[in-house]
Amino acid sequence: MAFHEVDILVIGSGAGALTAAFTAADAGADVLVVEKSARYGGTSATSGGGIWIPNSDDARAKGHADDPNEALGYIKTLIGDDVPETKLRAYVDNAHRMLSYLEERSEVRYTAYAYSDYHMDVAGARDGWRTHDPIPLMADRLGADFDRMEPPHTLTLTFGRFTWTMEEAKLLLTMSPGAKPLLFKLMLKYMFDLPWRFKTKRSRRLTGGNALIGRLKLSIDEKGVPIWLNAPMVELVRDKSGITGAIVERDGQRIEVRARRGVIIASGGFDHDAALREKYLPHPTSADWSAGVPSNTGDGLKAGLAAGAATALMDSAWWGPGFLLEGEDRARIMFVERALPSSIIVNQAGRRYMNEAASYHVAGGEMHRCNTPEAPTAPSWFVFDARYRGKYMLGPMMAGKPSADGRMPEAMRKILKKAGTLAGLAKEIGVDAAVLSKEIARFNANALKGEDPDFGRGASAYDRHYGDASVAPNPTLAPIAEAPFYAIPIYPCDLGTNGGLLTDDNGRVLDKDGKVLGGLYAIGNASAAAMGRTYPGAGATLGPAMTFGWLAARHATRVNQ
Repeated sequence: MAFHEVDILVIGSGAGALTAAFTAADAGADVLVVEKSARYGGTSATSGGGIWIPNSDDARAKGHADDPNEALGYIKTLIGDDVPETKLRAYVDNAHRMLSYLEERSEVRYTAYAYSDYHMDVAGARDGWRTHDPIPLMADRLGADFDRMEPPHTLTLTFGRFTWTMEEAKLLLTMSPGAKPLLFKLMLKYMFDLPWRFKTKRSRRLTGGNALIGRLKLSIDEKGVPIWLNAPMVELVRDKSGITGAIVERDGQRIEVRARRGVIIASGGFDHDAALREKYLPHPTSADWSAGVPSNTGDGLKAGLAAGAATALMDSAWWGPGFLLEGEDRARIMFVERALPSSIIVNQAGRRYMNEAASYHVAGGEMHRCNTPEAPTAPSWFVFDARYRGKYMLGPMMAGKPSADGRMPEAMRKILKKAGTLAGLAKEIGVDAAVLSKEIARFNANALKGEDPDFGRGASAYDRHYGDASVAPNPTLAPIAEAPFYAIPIYPCDLGTNGGLLTDDNGRVLDKDGKVLGGLYAIGNASAAAMGRTYPGAGATLGPAMTFGWLAARHATRVNQ
């Protein structure tokens, strides 16, 4: 067997992994990143790239200083006893320091955004400025590495060509005033960038996760950190002192990579491993229901378990209602569409059972919680009318008249149900017509008053964030009354699992006796989430991944000491 020796070995190449790699290299360490797939970036690259960071420099500069104790109280109330308070404190105290460090020392750039926390009814929640959006990056700066990066998720690509910032997405998806001029402007910029269009159909301007991962890749390049692609970790190497490295397969050869200061597992969750899902996640479940990259098969979890690591939160994931399209290798999470007027979600009994405008994590969790043999929720049905069809986008279905239905992508047509009456739609989706009609009649009567006494839709600032500002008095509510009527099947999908290896405040992996497994760290979805089973706000996955990646690298390189 061949051998290779470094100071720090990082398994995975998402945002947490590359943050750790840069931090360690910036401290003078010799670092190697290994990635099992043919592209770097993982699910982070395909995501919106947002991070949830209380009390950042940018928020303070914009006049929105935060109280760390309020932020801590907010997440503590949500998380309960699932995560020790010392770990929550480590996050709140260090997240803004991590971001300041990266913005000072690396290419990473973010802007604080007026995006409310997801649980505005909980003390300590704020109506904006904790979520941060990556500053766009021009792809040509990456050179050949642009083609080696995971592309954005299909759901974030307009016409398969360009993506949006958070602010642009809100405007376009809700069709707020200015949406059409913005879309026209983005299309013109794309169309007239002729030199770039000869190279690729994708826009030169990268936003979201691609902007973040691209900036991190430029940063580690400056430090001389290599990434081995197509190089899966096979197993960890251990002696009496702890973890000393890992066996990595590269070009058909197994290499023992010895890590003098530590191995940082950042290889994602187990969302695409059917056996692990069946064992740990709520039923029903399917690997097809994940929006994570297909390479997330729990490699780090399995290696950690074999080394004696403890785990936590294994029944948990970052949930979200979503739908599946033929020919796509991952689910499409419905981040926004559920909050728009003239739509509801019903179970297989034809009844509503949730606030459709709640955060995707809450809504996805409700699909599991409310699933019963009498009224199954997998699938449920997303029901809408011609008014919705004419104004809003739904996946690859662009807003348009019902007469244009035949021109939508075939994969969307295959899952779309349509009828001229509610009774006809009920027959199409296999629910009782009287029940569905009664449910929609009640919803419509309340929607006209801007009320949802059953589930409180539109009551919170978060609910209204993705509502239609032109609809009053409640931007999330309007009757479902204009024929024809439509429905698509939706499932309790996920962005990735968030249970995994149990870690301490520095990301060190713990064994089943609560003792540190020397030399081993875990971050991101490979570890038990610092946010527990909750989702405090947009970016609460990548924020902790990057923060604990920073802390783990600093600990391994002795910077913290």
